[in-house]
Amino acid sequence: MTSDHNQTTADADEDEFSPFGRPLFEDSSVRALSRVGVVDVGSNSVRLVVFDGAARSPAYFYNEKILCGLGKGLGETGMLNPEGKRRALAALKRFSLLAGGMGAAPLSVVATAATREAADGPEFTAQVLEETGLRLHVIDGDEEARLSAQGVLLGWPEAKGVVCDIGGNSMELARVGDGKVGTRVSTQLGPFRLQQVEGGPEQRRALIHRVLTRAQGKIKTEGERFYMVGGSWRVIARLDMERRNYPLTVLHEYRMPVKSALDTLDWLEGADLSMLRGRTGTSVERMELVPLACEVLRELIRVFKPSEIDISSYGIREGLLYEQMPDKLRARDPLIEAARAAEQTGARLPGSGKKLYEFLLPLFKGRPPERLRLIKAACLLHDTTWRAHPDYRADVCFDNATRANLGGLDHPGRVFLGLSLLHRYKNSRSGTRLEPLFRLLSEDEIQEAEVLGKAMRFGAMFAAGDPSQAGQLVWKPKKRLLDLQLTELGVGLYGEVARARFSSLTQALRAKGRVVQPGDDDAED
Repeated sequence: MTSDHNQTTADADEDEFSPFGRPLFEDSSVRALSRVGVVDVGSNSVRLVVFDGAARSPAYFYNEKILCGLGKGLGETGMLNPEGKRRALAALKRFSLLAGGMGAAPLSVVATAATREAADGPEFTAQVLEETGLRLHVIDGDEEARLSAQGVLLGWPEAKGVVCDIGGNSMELARVGDGKVGTRVSTQLGPFRLQQVEGGPEQRRALIHRVLTRAQGKIKTEGERFYMVGGSWRVIARLDMERRNYPLTVLHEYRMPVKSALDTLDWLEGADLSMLRGRTGTSVERMELVPLACEVLRELIRVFKPSEIDISSYGIREGLLYEQMPDKLRARDPLIEAARAAEQTGARLPGSGKKLYEFLLPLFKGRPPERLRLIKAACLLHDTTWRAHPDYRADVCFDNATRANLGGLDHPGRVFLGLSLLHRYKNSRSGTRLEPLFRLLSEDEIQEAEVLGKAMRFGAMFAAGDPSQAGQLVWKPKKRLLDLQLTELGVGLYGEVARARFSSLTQALRAKGRVVQPGDDDAED
């Protein structure tokens, strides 16, 4: 046994009922998160995630998943799948060694439906401890539902509705709202369980309907938003994107209107799944479970009548982190925290983003909080890709915003953020490979993103660090007039390039620009 294994065992022994066994957030004002490794031993997959970076919006330092099929056949035999046990044990040995090399030991390991329900679950847990030094914390269905819901809250602080987490052998539901988890229900509607139902599709449908009707009686919801957690839901969402030719294949916060989901379920009934598997990069093991997950989703829509179906990439692993966060940290905006962390590590002048935001704020008076947070995030991120080649900075900015693993950011928000950052480095957006993504925004949103980008383009170079030292913007929307009131310092800084970029900003605003110098009665138009 390695020293890392021994340390893992010793730390786990300190508190065998806590997955971490140690506090992660001793200081409620903490901004950074030390490297933390979490393993989720599920019925279908075993996954290691190592978190690092911004405490409220941690980066995925490392992420590896093995589809072991630990719970395959459990409903029939009552035992863990032998091949699944072998593969899971090998994966856990590897993960333990990896964690030591990354400075993420001791790992925190949770096991769900398969391990808790199998007759040989305790034996497997003991074997894992003996051979790897990892203590499996076997959680019940209620706790699984709670942690999954907390994972959704980590990414969606304002989430309100029902979280639905599907695994291989179970499916959990939990109410969320006001930053809290409410009523929870655990069911045996995982695809591995449904494989064991005799009598064909009709018998399965009847069973699914009965179970969901009972769950609906406890959850007491109808017409609310559903937040979907789990690999099978993510595959269905990816297939929905394929059917719709959707331009942004980021699964987190992908929103499926109910009609679109039903159209996709109908489409999949006659589709060649092996062909779709190749086009969407889905594994054979995962695609095998999709038809059964489709049956569950169809009945879920019939029984619960959700208003909308949203996909969450966050679940139990993120819920474990959220569990330990103090309320003060939970209340922070995950998008702004991630942007701040990116600025601290990537910008030339960390701290300049806030000053740029304050300088540009007069242009966006009266905007709702949701828009202002995107504007603030853009300002924090405006200089984080400066190391990229100048010819590609605009594209790199856009890609970072639209494809980064960010919480608290829906797809239109991603594109708005990306487009504004594109215009931070580039006047024109025409002819770019990114154009298909612009259809996620309205014309007014596209125009405002351009204004924001060109405002950042002007403000960021007008004065190093703090543009307010050089001047002040005064926006008069009724007159369509933008005044730039220069300070004594600003007179010297307002050179040819600054003049050109101020002119570009006024053109984006569809306004006239005026420059006012200290002591001037008249202004330069």
